[in-house]
Amino acid sequence: MNFISLAKSRYTTKKYNPELKISSDEIEQLKEILRLSPSSINSQPWKFIFVSNEEIKNRLAAVSFFNEQKIKDASHLVVFCAVDVIETFENQINNNLPEGAVGYYNQYIKPLPEAEIKAWFQHQVYLSLGCFLSACASMNIDSTPMEGIQSKEYDSILQLTDYTSLFAVAIGYRDESDPNQPQIKSKSRLNLDEVVTEL
Repeated sequence: MNFISLAKSRYTTKKYNPELKISSDEIEQLKEILRLSPSSINSQPWKFIFVSNEEIKNRLAAVSFFNEQKIKDASHLVVFCAVDVIETFENQINNNLPEGAVGYYNQYIKPLPEAEIKAWFQHQVYLSLGCFLSACASMNIDSTPMEGIQSKEYDSILQLTDYTSLFAVAIGYRDESDPNQPQIKSKSRLNLDEVVTEL
């Protein structure tokens, strides 16, 4: 299937089949795809947590507002986290990035207020989301990106230090009765000329 067909067929899954699980080989592929995700200056200010343990998944589901049942029924929940301690990030790039990339950060990002620096970290994590959702679609894995989580509760359950939860993605296989499937409920998008301009 070509990419335009994947874009047309992928959708945000509302109902999962709890009996169907993603294979360990496919999970390893998804982990590697996330590792290879792009980020500004190759900054990689992130961590990705794959949750299949039912007890932990259910605890996270309970602090996920209206996403609770999706998480419980999905095969896995992937939590996308951004670095939340600037010193931790700076140590990482000083140890791993070339001088030019570190210089860019020091000149253009580091002088910003702390909130803006952390926002820049978080923007990089969102880049990885697009890569991940596309990868899932290419592997016939259904997905549900969700910002509707209680981040502080997630951080506590996952015992995060130096990082904070931004959003999560439930992954698995749809229940055939899911009413949000494109063949049941047509995709709704703005017209091309409303969102794309050519100069």
